[in-house]
Amino acid sequence: MKKADIGLIGLAVMGENLVMNMESKGYTVAVFNRTTSKVDAFINGRAQGKNIIGCHSLEELIANLEKPRKVFMMVKAGDAVDSMIDQLLPLLEDGDIIIDGGNSHSLTQSAELPM
Repeated sequence: MKKADIGLIGLAVMGENLVMNMESKGYTVAVFNRTTSKVDAFINGRAQGKNIIGCHSLEELIANLEKPRKVFMMVKAGDAVDSMIDQLLPLLEDGDIIIDGGNSHSLTQSAELPM
């Protein structure tokens, strides 16, 4: 079985669309979502017949990736990102890449500019 070029975590609207875009450009994508029924619905729906591999655990996602592994996260900003990174790190090796592509909390800062 061919391994995926990249993995994506988070199958909300933006994640699904990103996967479909990458696959349309010739990439094989492995996908994972914490709610595994979303993985099944995606694989049996929009992704049916495409070069997209559905995974039901992070271990399965990582096992389906070519080395060096590239994992694209599309998860909610804040604690969810930190938690996902903490879960991924023990599964990865030197040279693997984690990309946080989700929304971030915006910080509003004010500063006085020198005159």
